[in-house]
Amino acid sequence: MKVAAIICEYNPLHNGHLYQIDLTKKITGCDSLIAIMSGNFVQRGEPAIIDKWLRTKMALSNGVDLVIELPAIYALSSAEFFAEGAVLILNNLNVVNALCFGSECGEISPLLRIAEILHMEPEDYRAYLKTFLNEGLVYPAARSLALQKYITVNLKDSSAAYKNILMTSNNILGIEYCKSLIANNSSIKPYTITRIGSGYNDENISNGFSSATAIRKHLKNHGHMESIALQLPKNSFDIIMQLKKDNYDFTYPDSMFRYIKYKALTKRDTNIENLFDVSEGLHNRLYKYILESNSLEDLISKIKTKRYTYTRLSRILTQYFIGFEEFDQSTLLNSKCDYIRVLGFNTRGGEILNLIKKNSTMKIISKFPRNITNDILKLDLATTRAYSVINKNVRHNDDYLRSPIIFD
Repeated sequence: MKVAAIICEYNPLHNGHLYQIDLTKKITGCDSLIAIMSGNFVQRGEPAIIDKWLRTKMALSNGVDLVIELPAIYALSSAEFFAEGAVLILNNLNVVNALCFGSECGEISPLLRIAEILHMEPEDYRAYLKTFLNEGLVYPAARSLALQKYITVNLKDSSAAYKNILMTSNNILGIEYCKSLIANNSSIKPYTITRIGSGYNDENISNGFSSATAIRKHLKNHGHMESIALQLPKNSFDIIMQLKKDNYDFTYPDSMFRYIKYKALTKRDTNIENLFDVSEGLHNRLYKYILESNSLEDLISKIKTKRYTYTRLSRILTQYFIGFEEFDQSTLLNSKCDYIRVLGFNTRGGEILNLIKKNSTMKIISKFPRNITNDILKLDLATTRAYSVINKNVRHNDDYLRSPIIFD
């Protein structure tokens, strides 16, 4: 059996995602498809609008055979750790032949070339990077310029394909996927398809492929459902329509704010500065501005600095809301996850699970064990508990109570 994989969030699953699913099957020639999906919180640093079980149902309804949860330690990390965590899990399954991802670039060769440079970190590249950082540029911009200069000067390639390639989100993730495959000497073959339609952060519903950002904003503002009916596969749209009828608690970032504010004002001994990504006195800025902020967006705009992007701050505050500071993030990020959490599967997905049992040492978890010793799993449990505080449709102990969705 030839198995392909997609790393995703499906927040929610829209037509662009369905396009990727269908094209992945076509270009890889796979017999079955795994999706490794973020759980109840996503990489941009916010709660998923719909819980992980319903998003699993969307995935299985639209061509995915097996859905595995990406542990929260990776799902709420930078592009590098997000990609590394997902790729390592897929690699250690010992059944995955191909990984397909969307990119603005749409070509695999320049992404692989950049990934190779970032993996090897040649001396001249490091020197260029240091120079641009010393000029005061933020790291992403400095890295992009250093790569362009290295490719032009050292590799004698002035191709325009490399210009600003690191300045778009899907390219960045794609490069990190490739870098992780290279670093782990993986046999998984990478493929990329051109991301079509609206930009990742575009907030407007379009006539073509709208972004998940635009769809979430439309739902939050109680827009006419007819406007997004053409932006979603029928199965996804039907699920959302039923949720609206049932008064489902669609979940948005600002729902965390009151809890973050309470924690910052009353639980300073929890030490936000212990979070892996916090430095340069950011915690002091948080404590300073939390009293005069009226929303999460307001708080982030006040504490944002040149070195702290909006998304990075969103991740930090979401980690703080969940309680990441109680865990040794550095150790967890640099240790190997030895299990997979199955969220759902169909008949073919069941066949993949049987292959995994035969070919991999990864533990397969359908429900949480009562006695948890693995800190990565403990953090996943904390994540669901935190999500239950802001989504009344999710119980704090759902990880113990809910079995994988079996899709016929």
